[in-house]
Amino acid sequence: MSSNLGTNSEKKKEKVHRPSRATRLFVVWRKLRKSTLAIAGLCIVVFMSMIALLSPVISPYSLGSDPGSAMMGPSMEHVFGTDVTGRDMLTLVMYGTRISMYVGVAAVLIELVIGIGIGMIAGYFGGIVDEILMRITDVVFSLPILMMLLVAVSMLEVRSINTIILVMAVLEWPFMARVVRSGYLTLREETYVEAARSMGASNWRIMLRHILPNILSVIIVLATMDIPWFILYESTLTFLGFGDAMSSSWGVLLENGFPFMRTAWWIIAFPGLALLITSLGFNLLGDGLRDALDIKVRE
Repeated sequence: MSSNLGTNSEKKKEKVHRPSRATRLFVVWRKLRKSTLAIAGLCIVVFMSMIALLSPVISPYSLGSDPGSAMMGPSMEHVFGTDVTGRDMLTLVMYGTRISMYVGVAAVLIELVIGIGIGMIAGYFGGIVDEILMRITDVVFSLPILMMLLVAVSMLEVRSINTIILVMAVLEWPFMARVVRSGYLTLREETYVEAARSMGASNWRIMLRHILPNILSVIIVLATMDIPWFILYESTLTFLGFGDAMSSSWGVLLENGFPFMRTAWWIIAFPGLALLITSLGFNLLGDGLRDALDIKVRE
């Protein structure tokens, strides 16, 4: 009886002193805010996200053309100038932020579903399943991503923004799968996994509930750093004439402004600057998260 009471007391004590999720988030935030560059990256990401969400409300003009104001340089009336059809460039860049951020986030979400799913199954089950999935991963990983994007998109009859997002995600998941597989190979033999297995937990419950939370830090960092890559891929495809010309992404603005680069530099400069700042912000935030999330939680 006394031994049971002692055991229960120890369990309660362990439960009391175990860090809560809120405490872990506070520790991560405390580490993150020590890095000036990481905070700068976070501010950039939050700022661009707010512009993406609020662009229809805060944009100074509509998207309608005004031939009488075509190719006007930056001024008090048009801070970023106007394009060849007289549309306000600041408004276009704001709406472009909405599309480009959507491209990055949506592509990463699809990449996470594919990469985590394949890496999780391969790493946990191992054997022939691991061998088959990793050979498929190696084949896709060996493909030159930009060239394959150009080939794949050029074969599409309809180049909508959603189709381009899907193509990019399908070609970019292998590295995520490899990282997830590595984490599952390491953690599947841990004591808490064996304990969950001995208590009758199903394989899927162990994979999703017990192992996945312990590699989320790596996944979050990779996802943060992949968002600007997807934005750059879409902008590159569109700039080369393989994107969705009907969208208002930064790639479309760059493509439209390139022929007038010498006579109206602002048409291409401001979308390019927005693309540069956003990519820098996500990379700085990713670097900061990589350091702040370097915490190994043991069950």
